[in-house]
Amino acid sequence: MTDTVFIHTQDQLRQLARDVLAFAREIGGTDAAVEISEGSGLSVSVRRGKIETIEQNKDKGMGVTVYIGQKRGNASTSDFSPAALRATVDAAYNIARFTAEDDCAGLADADMLEMAPRDLRLCYPWQVTTEQAVALAQRAEAAAFDVDARITNSEGAGVHAQQSHFVAANSRGFIGGYPFSRHTLSVAPIAGKGARMQRDDWYTSVRDARHMAAPEAVGRYAAERALARLNARKLDTRTCPVLFEAPLASGLLGSFVQAVSGGALYRKSTFLLDSLGTPVFPSHIQILEDPHQVGGFGAAPFDDEGVRTVRREVVKDGVVQGYFLSSYSARKLGMKSTGNSGGSHNLSLTSSTTKRGDDFAGMIKKMGRGLLVTELMGQGTNYVTGDYSRGASGFWVENGQIQYPVEEITIAGNMKDMFQKIVAVGNDVLARGNKQTGSILLENMVVAGG
Repeated sequence: MTDTVFIHTQDQLRQLARDVLAFAREIGGTDAAVEISEGSGLSVSVRRGKIETIEQNKDKGMGVTVYIGQKRGNASTSDFSPAALRATVDAAYNIARFTAEDDCAGLADADMLEMAPRDLRLCYPWQVTTEQAVALAQRAEAAAFDVDARITNSEGAGVHAQQSHFVAANSRGFIGGYPFSRHTLSVAPIAGKGARMQRDDWYTSVRDARHMAAPEAVGRYAAERALARLNARKLDTRTCPVLFEAPLASGLLGSFVQAVSGGALYRKSTFLLDSLGTPVFPSHIQILEDPHQVGGFGAAPFDDEGVRTVRREVVKDGVVQGYFLSSYSARKLGMKSTGNSGGSHNLSLTSSTTKRGDDFAGMIKKMGRGLLVTELMGQGTNYVTGDYSRGASGFWVENGQIQYPVEEITIAGNMKDMFQKIVAVGNDVLARGNKQTGSILLENMVVAGG
């Protein structure tokens, strides 16, 4: 099926990769790694029913790293002709010649490479036409307007379809690649008028377009979210429980990943330095990495260096069991790669105390009184100290019921304390990118009014 989507086949990309490695050997490179990719896609956007943008892409590229001992150089090209590939290898080699040696540089250890990658079924090409994509976006936006007359405007709706494939190889015998896809439908309605306007958005993102939520459902839910924010109030400064809605809760998981990733660790620029084997979360928290989840957005049989990925408990009963390391950062730390060059794979955060009734409404009830956060603004996290301060909006909750929307507030704390103060995790699990979790309830944070 994918052979009709791409200009080159996987076998052709593999041969190009072998050619590049051969060029690197010929000119004296002691080692080399290459990645060759190709993709195509369609993006459309509409606003108030009218087409705003139509973009089609057909991309291809080759990137190569050539080593001379422990000196390395990188170069890239979008031209797959033999002359261009050879010239790019020459450029990488010449850069390496004038680069300082790095004791930790080099390819991944041969015994860690994935020589027999499994098929995780990650590609479902969507041959949607421009007219069909526009119609889907228009249906989503129209559904938002139909919810209520107070939906007065729109920032637009969009459809994006993308399918790509790649082959990676290195001079230690690794070669592997696969096709993958991602298709998205989104809409962002505006409620109210003048200074009291509120916006919100929602989207559905899938590998297989047959599993995409109906555009009407996406539009209606986005409109309901925008309407719920009308007549928002401010809060005075207080300390109270805070519930992060599931889409935002995955950001807390992302902050943990960044704090225990190799680059931050060997640079000593993280508040979770030397956290291996220590209780960073309460004992009911588990974090699992499952790279081999068929069809998962973060699924991968090998990482960006060709290192095999493994299913592992990153956090067990609150205690950190492993970091996120590439070969380079692992050498810097005197450790082994965890197969995470390029990032984490299919992470899920769960709690052993989560019960059937802990859906979104159940989590609000469990909080009782406090702040439900549905939007965050800014990048206010200091990963060296763990200090956290971000603009927020959401809803004030009393007696387990939403009372009114709130805006122009700031929530603050320290990430180390925030992780320890996770009281509960909901079963309203939502995947955002390669991370998934339910809503997360924190014992308390400082909430500052505008």
